Amino acid sequence: MSQDQSKPQRPPEPAPEPARRALLRQAACVASAWAASGVAPTLAGAQTTPEAHGRTLLVDAFGSPLLASRLAVGEPYVFNYPFDSTPVFLIALRDRAEGFALATEAKQPYEAPAGVGPRRAIVAFSAICAHKLMYPTAQISFIGFRKGTGREPSQVIHCCGDDSRYDPQHGARVLAGPAPQPLAAVLLEWEPKSDRLHAVGTLGGEMFNAFFEKYALKLEMEHGPKARTRVGGSSVARPASEFSRQWQTCRP
Repeated sequence: MSQDQSKPQRPPEPAPEPARRALLRQAACVASAWAASGVAPTLAGAQTTPEAHGRTLLVDAFGSPLLASRLAVGEPYVFNYPFDSTPVFLIALRDRAEGFALATEAKQPYEAPAGVGPRRAIVAFSAICAHKLMYPTAQISFIGFRKGTGREPSQVIHCCGDDSRYDPQHGARVLAGPAPQPLAAVLLEWEPKSDRLHAVGTLGGEMFNAFFEKYALKLEMEHGPKARTRVGGSSVARPASEFSRQWQTCRP
């Protein structure tokens, strides 16, 4: 151990009260999922409980709070969280989204959060594909929100790079393709009185370390030293059609 034991260790700052309550609610859901399945964690350090990354208000391009009741149903938005370079899909689904029991690639169980907002239908997921780590950029995106086929839900998150398909209605579970786990969920907090939305943490199989390693040079060129900077008090949520200039069309 090389740390100087003579210096008092500063305790971590507690999360703001609303965010802490949201995280505790999600932790309770995880515990319920374990109890129901009889499965206990097996890997030390695996993320099976909510991870707090700070409470971030979602705003529009003009800096005004993004109002949940005004989100276009079925039209995805993109914002960055918990880092300046890590994109997230924000979606107001057509139907209410319930919590859903899932597992990470390491077989760690968790329960994806239910939808929030006036219809309990607003969800958010990391836009980093769980297979090849493809993600939306300002120039082009190979992963996006598209029409489902066959017995799939009406809309899916589809990565053209490897044909991985995710179900946003059920925690972004994998419907098809080589993706080894669902997209990580981003926990949202909705304020009924103000109709505002906050991102307060993540849950599931985060890919941030692998993402930063794979795209180190590209992210440095796009974001400079801010690539790994945590998002501050607000994050701009743009319609996906405005976030990327080109959304790659997938082959059927």
